[in-house]
Amino acid sequence: MGKTFNVEAHHLVPKHTKLSDAETKKLFEKYNITSKELPKILDTDPVIESLGAKAGDVIKVNRASETAGETVYYREVVDE
Repeated sequence: MGKTFNVEAHHLVPKHTKLSDAETKKLFEKYNITSKELPKILDTDPVIESLGAKAGDVIKVNRASETAGETVYYREVVDE
């Protein structure tokens, strides 16, 4: 058997973190939003599969930014 590739370790893949239910609730309250208002990410995405996330989970994505240093995005996992 060959070596398994860790997609999260690739330098072009930003850091993805699955939020807990409490963190998700806090995010929705802070911005007065619901999951319907978040951009979506498929549960078949390799990073999402490696996190073990399922439909309905919220993912925090930390991306490097030349101007801001770091930017944070949120995505809802969907199975469509």
